[in-house]
Amino acid sequence: MKYIKYKQHSISEMSPGSIKDVDLHDGEWGVVGSVIIWNFIHDGKEKVVKEVIQAIDDDRRSLSFKVIGGDLMEAYKAFLVTIHVDIMGEGNLVTWTFDYEKVKENIEDPRTLMDLCLSVTKDIENSHIVNSN
Repeated sequence: MKYIKYKQHSISEMSPGSIKDVDLHDGEWGVVGSVIIWNFIHDGKEKVVKEVIQAIDDDRRSLSFKVIGGDLMEAYKAFLVTIHVDIMGEGNLVTWTFDYEKVKENIEDPRTLMDLCLSVTKDIENSHIVNSN
């Protein structure tokens, strides 16, 4: 969870095929109200999303980010991403939840965006395994 909370800027090094850059726009890493800008590749296209850290629950190991700008706002009126990490022995179970409202009914659900998040999660895990050996 430390990478998602405090070290988002290093995720581009762990998943360079998906995440191009992560910048702190306002505030501090890991602090509610901070604004972060992600540059990433989604469906073969470079995209940008601007989000604010909406909630952090250290006891439950969860973070919520509210999208406030960028490419996702073309398809969704509202978009909230929640990441929850369960520690299970030597491993972790990471759950991503999207809460969203589409701009139009015919907009597709963000399945490929979920695929991207899962891919990045695997890249973080693989990087962590390689660096711990």
